[in-house]
Amino acid sequence: MHTASLVVAGIVAALHLYFLTLEMFLWEKPIGLRIFGNTPEKAAMSAVLAKNQGLYNGFLAAGLIWGIAHPELAVGVQLLRFFLGCVITAAVYGAATLSPRIFFVQCLPAVIGLALTFG
Repeated sequence: MHTASLVVAGIVAALHLYFLTLEMFLWEKPIGLRIFGNTPEKAAMSAVLAKNQGLYNGFLAAGLIWGIAHPELAVGVQLLRFFLGCVITAAVYGAATLSPRIFFVQCLPAVIGLALTFG
């Protein structure tokens, strides 16, 4: 596995840890309200859902970190391919149903990372 695929997978993992932080801890704070375009009332009503979504982003990050750190190269590659595929699937759905911006923020880096695992 090339260093580039590990770096890009690490970036995708870091992004998902950032999403976890925003959704689980900052959702109702000024930065979370601004980033997601929510009012305090809307954020309060959806906070439990956001925390759940944040937790899932944490699982994606954990899987990517597991793939990066796995001592057996072949297993690490398979883990990265699986979890990058999960990120891509979630991002395509999010881009189609929520905001096209998700394609560029989440999907594109994961697609690049996945492609690099085959290089």
